[in-house]
Amino acid sequence: MSKPTITMRAIRHTLILTAGLVLAGCQSLPSSTTPMSAPMISNPLTATMPMIDRQGRIAYVEEQGAGSAKISTLYSIRPDGSDRQMIDQLNGYIYAPAWSADGKLLAYSKQAPRQHPKIYIYDSKSAARNLIVNVNGGNLSASFSPDGQKLLYSSTVSGNADIYEMRLDNGSTRQLTTLPSTEVQPSYASDGQSFVYVSDKTRANNPRLYRYNFATGQATRIATSGYAASPQLSIDGQRLGYLNGRQAAVMTLATGQVVNLAETGLDEPARFSPSGRYAIYPMQNSKINGQVGSSLVIRSLANGSSYTISSKAGGIVRSPVWGR
Repeated sequence: MSKPTITMRAIRHTLILTAGLVLAGCQSLPSSTTPMSAPMISNPLTATMPMIDRQGRIAYVEEQGAGSAKISTLYSIRPDGSDRQMIDQLNGYIYAPAWSADGKLLAYSKQAPRQHPKIYIYDSKSAARNLIVNVNGGNLSASFSPDGQKLLYSSTVSGNADIYEMRLDNGSTRQLTTLPSTEVQPSYASDGQSFVYVSDKTRANNPRLYRYNFATGQATRIATSGYAASPQLSIDGQRLGYLNGRQAAVMTLATGQVVNLAETGLDEPARFSPSGRYAIYPMQNSKINGQVGSSLVIRSLANGSSYTISSKAGGIVRSPVWGR
């Protein structure tokens, strides 16, 4: 099977834009739109989660249709499958939701037909959605600084995909990468001193992972084998969730050991729970009546046990991210 390339068409769902587990049998949780006061304790994995994970929310995108008929919906849901809430919906695409460290704000990109992707921030307390980045280019992959005062994102505003940092109090922006290659998908480390990102600077359409140090303004390569994209550091900084070829994977940075969690069928990465003890990723389902949907998989990194949460309406689930 050929590897995906770093073009908008082939890796749209990993958000690189150059132009513009198992409980016996893998247990499934029923979906619900009704708020619940307590987790579903019938699921052992949910019942034993740390409070920071159990009380958090998972944001994800569900897609229906294709082409000009594409409908994308941004939801948030509890890890037990309860209290599913719609945050936004449009005819077009929604990309890469990302929570602030306190779980109060959610950044994401929206792209309506014949428009460029724009970055919005949703306030979970007020339910307000504010347009933050609307420059002429592909504006994607937002990431909040740990103190919530800044936002990293990638943009093609200068004609090339580079990484920018914006102060949210006044909107001032600085460009952090200036290479002729593609630099995208930035994600802050929890100490705010560095961020990880994706670049194909060693060879076109051959993405690798890098870490940018704010103090030095320099980037160093993170050793991976082959195609690598969509990085996220755990809160303790010891592990990296990413897309390893077509596998949702986790790397222990000190040793370089990689655990491939699943080939999802959707080229989606692994993302950490707030405690770092669990990973979440979408998994393509088997065809039912000719239709292919997907589900959310929550997996323990300690023992590999997992459960799934079904999509709202049988669509394709993408880009889950777990906040406090």
